[in-house]
Amino acid sequence: MGEWPGAERRDPPKTSSTWVVRHALSRWLQAQARDLRGGAPVRVLDVGCGVKPYYPFFADIASEYVGVDVVENPLAELLGPVEALPVEDASFDVVLCTQVLEHCDDPAAAVRELRRVTRPGGRVLASTHGVQVYHPSPADYWRWTHEGLRRLFTTGADWTDLAVEPAAGTGSALAMLLATYVEIALRRSVLARPPVWALNGLGTALDRRVGLLRQPVPGSLIPNLHVVAIP
Repeated sequence: MGEWPGAERRDPPKTSSTWVVRHALSRWLQAQARDLRGGAPVRVLDVGCGVKPYYPFFADIASEYVGVDVVENPLAELLGPVEALPVEDASFDVVLCTQVLEHCDDPAAAVRELRRVTRPGGRVLASTHGVQVYHPSPADYWRWTHEGLRRLFTTGADWTDLAVEPAAGTGSALAMLLATYVEIALRRSVLARPPVWALNGLGTALDRRVGLLRQPVPGSLIPNLHVVAIP
C-alpha cells in the first residue's frame, strides 16, 4: 500500500483556506495520540470516518481502528449516522468525531451516542466549527460558541471531565474567512495560493502576538473548537 489517504488533512498546505482548521486539528489529534502512548492498546472508533485520514496517528497504539460513515464507503467497516451508531455500549476506548457535528440532524442525540459507545475512563475527541462559511456536504446545519458546545455536551450526557478549547483565535478566523473569498474571487486557481499563504501566516502571527485574540472573549471569532470528553 502507498501513502495512507488523507495526507492533505494530516499535513495541510498553508496555501489553502482550510489550513487554519486542518492544521490545528492535525496537531491536536497527534498530541492526543501521544498522550495515550505507554498505556494498553486502545480500540478506536472513527465517526464519520471518510478516508480515515487520522488513522496513521493512532496506528501504533490501536488494537482496532473501526470506521463508521453515514454513506457507503469502502474504508468504513460500519454504516450508520452519528445519532444511531451501530456498536455496543461502552465498546471503544477512543471515539473520534471530527467535523461531523455541524452536519448531523440532531447534535444532542449525537452527543448521547458518543457517550454511550465510549467506555468509562475512555475519551471522546470531537471537533466542530465556531465560525465558518456555509459548506453543504451534503447538509450544513450548526455553528457553536465555546459556551454553546459545552452546554450541548453537558446537557446531552454525563461526563467525569470535559474540556472545550478554541483551536485557533480571532486573527486566524479572519484570515480563514478572507482566504476563502480570495480563493472564490480567483476561481480557486494557483493565483490564490500566494495571498492565501500570506493571510494564514498573518492570522497566526497576530494570534501569537496578542494573547487576547486566542481567547473566547466578547467580540472574538473562533474558527474551530476541540472537545475532550471523558465518561
